[in-house]
Amino acid sequence: MKINLISVLRHISAFRIIVYIVLSMIFAVVMVNVLVYSYDEFAITIFIVDSVLQLIPRSLIYPIFLLVMIGLCLALFYRHEKKRYVVIRIRRMIEEVRHIATGNFHQQVEVVDNYELGTLAKNINNIVVQAQKSMEEERMAEKIKNDLVTNVSHDLRTPLTSIIGYLNLINEDKYRDEVELRYYTQILHDKVKRLHELINDLFEFTRMQNKGMTLHKEPINLAEMLDQLEVQFRLQLQQAGMECRQHHNGSHPIVLADGRKLVRVFENIIANAITYGKEGKYIDINLQVTEQAVCVEITNYGEGIPTIDLPHIFERFYRVEKSRSDYSGGSGLGLAIAKSIMDLHEGNIHVRSELESTTFRVILQK
Repeated sequence: MKINLISVLRHISAFRIIVYIVLSMIFAVVMVNVLVYSYDEFAITIFIVDSVLQLIPRSLIYPIFLLVMIGLCLALFYRHEKKRYVVIRIRRMIEEVRHIATGNFHQQVEVVDNYELGTLAKNINNIVVQAQKSMEEERMAEKIKNDLVTNVSHDLRTPLTSIIGYLNLINEDKYRDEVELRYYTQILHDKVKRLHELINDLFEFTRMQNKGMTLHKEPINLAEMLDQLEVQFRLQLQQAGMECRQHHNGSHPIVLADGRKLVRVFENIIANAITYGKEGKYIDINLQVTEQAVCVEITNYGEGIPTIDLPHIFERFYRVEKSRSDYSGGSGLGLAIAKSIMDLHEGNIHVRSELESTTFRVILQK
């Protein structure tokens, strides 16, 4: 096993190093005196070839032999300390892993070098990071599921309660005439339609979160798409007393995108602009083209979004109205779905809001 010499020396105290050096010198002196002077020429010829011995002055044999013996002793001490160092490091790593196993995932195994033990420590740390990430994702998934159940239960219960109430009135013939009956059935139609939209939004959002949605990209003329959307929303705009104004200077940029899903993004933004921008009377759609991207800005001139709400505007079930009343209309998933669709397209969607205007900006790569 490769071990860095400096790493081994660092864990040895200065006192132990001094002791090892002193012991090595004492042992070397004893051995040299025993071998060289007690047995004289016989002892020397055992360790040194005669031809080499003749080249070395007699006065140098003792110090050379002394240094060799000191080196051998220090090498033996180093080998001992190296094994001891490995054992200490492994025991320490075991303790650190046990500490991590108790749930303290912020603990990391100490990395002291880039050799085998250091690589092992790095791999353990990587496993801990991945495990922590997986657990965090699992907790987030559980939170999303719980939030989903809570919000869906509320959003389903509200229209269902109204539906049951009006059905009971009809079933018990508690209406004055056919006009009132038609009024009740119209309310029921609207409630059922809202339930249908909510279920569709939930299905689409769940598919996106589970990575179950794929894109079918094709060349899209954005200017033509925006013109078609204006026609699609014309009746709603008239009913709201609003007017849509487009500004694209005759440009017809082509982007590679999934047309149906991209339409869904703009539908959600325009629907929100109609719902919350009635006071401003206008919706402005600006199409801007650069060398690398196409930008669509949709602005309404109703009451602005509070600054505290802006960072959360694309979160699922988030509504600026805290009351969750029927006035808020949709499922609270429209902008979350729009954000997911833009992420799939590797594009961006942003929002900025002032006191009397709100602008959604959609950016697509050309």
